[in-house]
Amino acid sequence: MFEAVEELLVEHADLETRLADPSVHADQANARKLAKRYAELTPITRTYRAWKQTGEDIEAARELAAEDPEFLAEAKAAEARREELTEELRLLLVPRDPNDDKDVILEVKAGEGGEESALFAGDLLRMYLRFAERVGWKTEIIDSNESDLGGYKDVSVAVKTKGGAEPGQGVWARLKYEGGVHRVQRVPATESQGRIHTSAAGVLVTPEAEEVEVEIHANDLRIDVYRSSGPGGQSVNTTDSAVRITHLPTGIVASCQNEKSQLQNKEQAMRILRSRLLAAAQEEAEREASDARRSQVRTVDRSERIRTYNFPENRISDHRTGFKSYNLDQVLDGDLNAVIQSCVDADAAAKLAAAQEN
Repeated sequence: MFEAVEELLVEHADLETRLADPSVHADQANARKLAKRYAELTPITRTYRAWKQTGEDIEAARELAAEDPEFLAEAKAAEARREELTEELRLLLVPRDPNDDKDVILEVKAGEGGEESALFAGDLLRMYLRFAERVGWKTEIIDSNESDLGGYKDVSVAVKTKGGAEPGQGVWARLKYEGGVHRVQRVPATESQGRIHTSAAGVLVTPEAEEVEVEIHANDLRIDVYRSSGPGGQSVNTTDSAVRITHLPTGIVASCQNEKSQLQNKEQAMRILRSRLLAAAQEEAEREASDARRSQVRTVDRSERIRTYNFPENRISDHRTGFKSYNLDQVLDGDLNAVIQSCVDADAAAKLAAAQEN
């Protein structure tokens, strides 16, 4: 492991030298690529240097302990710290998801449960919007289809960083674990007798694709226009501004009706379509490679319930990681970090176990 780290340190130093050269920045695309790699290697370099320093600290404390036994405690503390740093290095060396620094398109769809499910979908949307606000991300609702009581039959939102993110802290790196079926247990607003009902909503998260990443031929698209539906407002139900795009080779469909003009709706629908096609292509590549991914999110079928929100007990449970807490009200207000971190930790542990097997 440490031989590999030494090689990465050499690469890190080389990148630092190259990025200090003004001529490198003449090619912005290449400069961004180098800067991204430099940012990935920096935590490894920093942790390895701390690991080496603890080795020197242990040796010095042991020498001093020969004359003064009180230094034995310092030696033991340094040894414990070195073990922690060794584990940190192992985790840092686990191959990263190449999409981790990408922005995402997050979709929430009402499922079983009718109007109550649509209301819950609205709760999930608010949770993600509040979470994004807490961590400093930007959000943009691309398309939405509201229900009669103010919930959402389906809604798509783009989530973006406001600048560069630390490795492992990008939008996809954190939100990719949200994909799946979310179950709610509560007394619905539509329930007159106070009985607890169970319903569900689905969440789909895809990394947002750049135009250069997905090649789409105009002949492969069928574009239909229709009148917008939903709550009133200018242009709603009066003009054929809503757009539905079907990618004929795959059958993947994307639609948008939120914007006032047909052109704007077409652009937004294309954003969604590109992301869905990129996700489908990556999943197909994984299947063809027969790469049994160890990540929690990748091994969970999207039809499987990943999380339960129990309102009577103010409890949230993640069924993949065993995480459970009794602060559901705070989680729905955007305090989602602990829930997501349980998935990140489980994913890292699974990847580390896989790496040690190989």
